[in-house]
Amino acid sequence: MRVQSSATAPTGIAVPAPAKSFGTLQAALGVAAFSLTFPATAWGLEGFGPWSLVAVRSVLAALIAAGCLSALRVPIPSRRDRPGLAVVAVGVVVGFPLLTTLALQTSTTAHAAVVVGLLPLTTALLSALRMGTRPSRTFWTAALAGAAAVVAFTVQQSGGALTTADLYLFAALLVCAAGYTEGGRLARVMPGWQVIAWALVLCLPIGVPAAALALSYEPVHLTAHSVAGLLWVAAGSQFLGLVVWYRGMAAIGIPKASQLQLAQPLLTLVWSVLLLGEHLTVAAPLTAAAVLVCIAVTQRARG
Repeated sequence: MRVQSSATAPTGIAVPAPAKSFGTLQAALGVAAFSLTFPATAWGLEGFGPWSLVAVRSVLAALIAAGCLSALRVPIPSRRDRPGLAVVAVGVVVGFPLLTTLALQTSTTAHAAVVVGLLPLTTALLSALRMGTRPSRTFWTAALAGAAAVVAFTVQQSGGALTTADLYLFAALLVCAAGYTEGGRLARVMPGWQVIAWALVLCLPIGVPAAALALSYEPVHLTAHSVAGLLWVAAGSQFLGLVVWYRGMAAIGIPKASQLQLAQPLLTLVWSVLLLGEHLTVAAPLTAAAVLVCIAVTQRARG
């Protein structure tokens, strides 16, 4: 018997408390993995061009996914699920990595984190439109407050000026939210890891020639940082992180899971200090406290 999300299923089937707790833990692990994506991408850009980095990470992640699918002899998804997988592929496998990587050529990781700060609210909105979810007013109030706190913090950090990088980031926000919404829906009818695995494999026929073409035009300078960054965005962010993330969304619902991402920009800023040497202002702990309160409220709010 499949466990349905009380936040997404119209029938309102109750989800056991242990399943919800485990789902929250998995979604949180996904957020932790994603929080390293921007710093790892910055490392990868030290040795790879933006197009090469995105194409190679996609191919590596797809090979890992294909190996898992083959080893477990997972059947090919049904025709009705393939359009949804295509949306996941375009939004999560290709769109978000490419657009954010292009943005990070001229933007700091702290500034780019504004995308992740707005992503929970955008995902919840798309979920409501796509799946008919109706979170409570308390949920929306807390979600808006958390998003506002993150946006205020990140905009203050960057000076608030809109650049070409911002356009990439806002576009990345939309395509990623669409991929999360569709992936969360599919994770209710197939294991979460298979959702991202099949989306990655779906991109493999395009990823291989794209990687070969990009590598032939963009110079590569392998360093410890660039290799480590590439491996993390491929295995950690692109595959393992999305596996636990989609499983978490299936267990606790897309709107509630998406609000856990309110903590992601702040985690990213911490990694930016530790890995990239960026500096934080005194506003960081205050924003962190406000965001944690908002997360607690959204997790308790009834849909």
